[in-house]
Amino acid sequence: MLNRLSVKRACLGLAAGCLAAIAVCIMVACAPARALAADKARDRAVRALREGEFDVAEKLFREILAKNAQDKDARLGLSYTLFKKRMLQDAYDHAARVIASDPLSARAHALLGSVVLAAGDFRLSVEEFRTALSLKDDEALAIAGLAMVDFYENRAHVAVTGLKRAVFIDPNEPDYIFNLAQASARTERYKEAADAYERFLVIAPKTDADRRARIRGLIDFLRYLGQQNSLYVLGGENRTEISFEVPDNRPMVLVYVNGEKKPLRFVLDTGSGMSVISQETAQKLGLHPVARGGTARAIGGGGRFDIVYGFIQSLEIGDVRIENVPVYIRRFFNDKTHVDGYIGLSVISKYLTTVDYGSRRLTLSRRSSSTSANAPAASPGIELPLRTTSAGFLSGEVLIESVDKPLNFIIDTGATVSVVSQLLAEREDLARFAQNVRLQIYGSAGVADNVKLLMLPRITFGSYAREKLSAAVLDMDSINETAGFEQTGIVGGNFLRHFRLIFDFQKGILRLEPLVSSPEDVNPTRFDVGVGGP
Repeated sequence: MLNRLSVKRACLGLAAGCLAAIAVCIMVACAPARALAADKARDRAVRALREGEFDVAEKLFREILAKNAQDKDARLGLSYTLFKKRMLQDAYDHAARVIASDPLSARAHALLGSVVLAAGDFRLSVEEFRTALSLKDDEALAIAGLAMVDFYENRAHVAVTGLKRAVFIDPNEPDYIFNLAQASARTERYKEAADAYERFLVIAPKTDADRRARIRGLIDFLRYLGQQNSLYVLGGENRTEISFEVPDNRPMVLVYVNGEKKPLRFVLDTGSGMSVISQETAQKLGLHPVARGGTARAIGGGGRFDIVYGFIQSLEIGDVRIENVPVYIRRFFNDKTHVDGYIGLSVISKYLTTVDYGSRRLTLSRRSSSTSANAPAASPGIELPLRTTSAGFLSGEVLIESVDKPLNFIIDTGATVSVVSQLLAEREDLARFAQNVRLQIYGSAGVADNVKLLMLPRITFGSYAREKLSAAVLDMDSINETAGFEQTGIVGGNFLRHFRLIFDFQKGILRLEPLVSSPEDVNPTRFDVGVGGP
């Protein structure tokens, strides 16, 4: 009896052991299967991301995380997808969650750096990029990020070197190649820029037909420029000083184009990377397009305008002469104030440029020991660092009363009035400063009607402030689409006209000298804000 009972117990124990073994085997067998399924889902999401199907990629990454919230690769993939969609806060949150659980994730730090750079926080972005590279010295996203900091801070030659390394490490990331093309063009390596844009079109997603058309037109233009002997050839005197008008807070000078005897009215425009000439004036001069392609988003009208490139043989401003000047050709919509064109940064950056709103004098000086020795003693003022956006706009940090952090604003002598973005106005509840008037704004793409006007209590640029400054509220998404880092407003002529401005592009600084006596207030009935474009 005892023996039978012992045998029975032994059999039961053996059966239990077999069942446990089977359960363990099932678990061991299922684990690789689940991992394999997760890998396949992640691969599909990564492929969608590469193909520019950002909504699909986001959906797939979120589905993976719904099943396993600890999947760091999926969370980093989601963060990168949201970054490409310019959903910066969400992208930041997911990268930060990975860092919270894995502080040594180089990719997470690189993503965090990329997001905060796009939001305009340069100091924090550099810290994150350097942390990423201390953890993994070939993290391509961090290398490219630091290169773009160099690019924005006017060290374009250094940026080209960094971007080339990022492309070498990850040759299939379109953003690195696109940024390399931009930096090459900024350093006037036009053939290299065109080649990089060609490579971008090969590997970039085919989803944005208009952007691809825009880049094809740009490639044609760069190929044309590459065939010219040289661009922006400086001639005439080393220094010139001429008067300008300020009919609507914008400095308007007389210039001569292509040796014509009749002067043309051009606005000095630090809100334009390249110079611009009106369609009407181009036709009168017999100036024909050398390339075209796609449309650009901009302020006003339907929000877009056709991109047309031109080329002028010579531009004379006072006693200086600049030969071989690329230009945009587009329609101007303000028919009340006659303007033939805009002198952009690509021209005035060749000189030490002084805009004195008090004496209404523009001075252009080539850098040399003689001009430096003869320069007048500086008046009281401050020097501020300037950055340049991907689209070629000057950008500086300003403070607005009631907003607790510095903001990136475009510094635009070509804008009649200052501007705050709709996004900033909503985010910081600036509606409480709204005035009971509506504006009509002329932008690059047409006319914007019924525009809100704010009376900002105080805006500070460096250590100088202006109180009760008028600012239009505009949708700046079209500008931020190509800016590279967020611009939340524009410092326009109604602020700048109270200063003597000295632009030292070689050093990347703007010197502000307050006028001894403030100029009379100008209250134009129509306003120009011309920034925007490819």
